[in-house]
Amino acid sequence: MCSLRRFSFSMWKRFIHYRAQPEHKFEWIRPTGHKTNILVYNPITRVKTPLILRNHNVITWYMCGPTVYDTSHIGHACTYVRFDIIRRILSEVFNYNVVYVMGMTDIDDKIINKSNECGESCQSITHRYENEFFADMDSLNVLRPLVTCKVTNYISEIVAFIEQIFSKNGAYVGKDGSVYFDTCKYLNYGKLKPPQVEGFDANKKSPLDFALWKISKQNEPFWESPWGRGRPGWHIECSAIASTILGDNIDIHSGGIDLSFPHHENEEAQSCCYHDVDQWVNYWLHTGHLHLEGDTKMSKSLQNTISISSLLNICTANQFRMLCLLSDYKKNVVFSNDLVEKASTILKKIEFFLCDCKAYYSGKYEMWDIDASKLLSCLDETKAQINAAFANDFNTPKVIAEILILISTANKMMKSEKTTTAARSIETVAAVSNYIQSIFAKLGISYLKTSDMNNNISNILDTLVEFRRNVRNKSLMANTKDIELLKLCDDVRTKLTSCGVEIRVKDFILTIVKNPLGY
Repeated sequence: MCSLRRFSFSMWKRFIHYRAQPEHKFEWIRPTGHKTNILVYNPITRVKTPLILRNHNVITWYMCGPTVYDTSHIGHACTYVRFDIIRRILSEVFNYNVVYVMGMTDIDDKIINKSNECGESCQSITHRYENEFFADMDSLNVLRPLVTCKVTNYISEIVAFIEQIFSKNGAYVGKDGSVYFDTCKYLNYGKLKPPQVEGFDANKKSPLDFALWKISKQNEPFWESPWGRGRPGWHIECSAIASTILGDNIDIHSGGIDLSFPHHENEEAQSCCYHDVDQWVNYWLHTGHLHLEGDTKMSKSLQNTISISSLLNICTANQFRMLCLLSDYKKNVVFSNDLVEKASTILKKIEFFLCDCKAYYSGKYEMWDIDASKLLSCLDETKAQINAAFANDFNTPKVIAEILILISTANKMMKSEKTTTAARSIETVAAVSNYIQSIFAKLGISYLKTSDMNNNISNILDTLVEFRRNVRNKSLMANTKDIELLKLCDDVRTKLTSCGVEIRVKDFILTIVKNPLGY
């Protein structure tokens, strides 16, 4: 009765307050330290705020990693690729030293359930899916964390963390023997997202209270603790690990938008209690969901997932990364054939442009009327716009748009007939090409592997030799019809396409367009 009364009068009053004031805002404490001139969306203030670092040129970043009990799907891929892009922008564009730590959940209800279902040990399951996860991330060109922390390696730190919360009167032992965080003692609960009641649990004082330590059930893995044999709750693991590695104040903490509540909300509450601070994380970053057409979200429970290995049968890693670059990282993405085709088309346009540039400054094209002053001015403006976009909450759609404008400007000059006697402007074309390549390299758009290129080059040479011989022999025949030569050209074009190469003829010069962007 006492527990119910507490919920009825104290907590219900708080819920009414939240709903009556939907614009209620919690205080965000502006960090003291080093300005970066970068704006980041802040879910507490609901506006973009300046990114201020605690230490000069160093960014501490904790990322919620996977629960390794099953194969990762493309929803996970979207989250990790988007954060990889932001990480690369901070390190490669703005030259900050990003200390990137990832937690990995290797003990959890889902892992235990899978172990019971298949008769395989939890350690064997988590080891297999951890290796698979990193193999998937490697295939997507996602940089690995500086440190990966498994929960089972931090049990003593987690127990000590809970003991400290207990000493501050922030936790209690529930009726079931598990340890719960007392949310009523934390006045800022709900700073990331208004809490939602999912039902009353007689073991807890409030439905919002969450487990710090779960008493083990029969035949479950357990560790010893002052409260009996058990295992960590989900939320406490990230707080203890991040605090152990990064301390009592972290620059950035990230995850999918579905982690905002309750996971990140609970992390912030218990960490503030532990460290006796009002703000543990200065900047929370959340990505939107990726879902299929007609679905609200991709998840294993809905059985509407596509594995990452299956994804790479649908599109390349570069196409998927471009797909992510084309959307605001905070927004949801609808995965569709049309979106993959759009990403593919943009990559092709960039690919062909870079190859045209190389053909020009290598001396294969003579007829381009390049206005060097105008093109260099456009390049400078593009650089300024792109730097501003990167600094404005990592606005990658704007970056891609500016790159395409630069390419369009250059293409108009490249496709025009030469009308002046001005000298060829090799350095101007090369400067544009180099800049575009450097931007995409910094964003993680990878090139073909050397072995792949060697195999393609061998096929290209064989096909071109055969083409030359056939054309030469036909040309020596007095009554050869043009249609036969055209058919031979069609045949060789088809063969080269299968090698990932396109043949173009411009101004009677044969050009081989290879795949610098790995399409």
